[in-house]
Amino acid sequence: MKNYSGFTILLVEDDADDALLIQRAFRKAKIANPIQTVSDGDEAVAYLNGAERYGDRRQFPLPVLILLDLKLPRRSGFEVLAWLQSQPGLKRTPVVVLTSSKETMDVNRAYELGANSYLLKPVTFEALQEIMKAINLYWLVFSEMPMPPGE
Repeated sequence: MKNYSGFTILLVEDDADDALLIQRAFRKAKIANPIQTVSDGDEAVAYLNGAERYGDRRQFPLPVLILLDLKLPRRSGFEVLAWLQSQPGLKRTPVVVLTSSKETMDVNRAYELGANSYLLKPVTFEALQEIMKAINLYWLVFSEMPMPPGE
């Protein structure tokens, strides 16, 4: 079993309060992975491309896991998923959709576009912390993951 604790997680979340809560839940759950946060779909693509201010891969390493909201400005989470599928070096990167939409159409579309998991944002911080623990155990402890290009 490989340990992915030193690898970066990319959080794509436009709500600053949600982003802070997710980061706090990771810390409270004692998950040591560094988290890079971007606030819209265009910024996610720039980060993953190593474009613009994200060109330094030591400062902005490719993630081993992406946590993706769907309702994003500029480029939606769906558009980010579609873009990822067109990128040979990135399309195997696991994506966990973390969103407030429980619409069946959104769930189906996310999976059709390559999402690996679809989770609803919980109402309480305690539930969010439990979800982060589950993500850690499943994706970063028990799963064998494809490594980011260049690792």
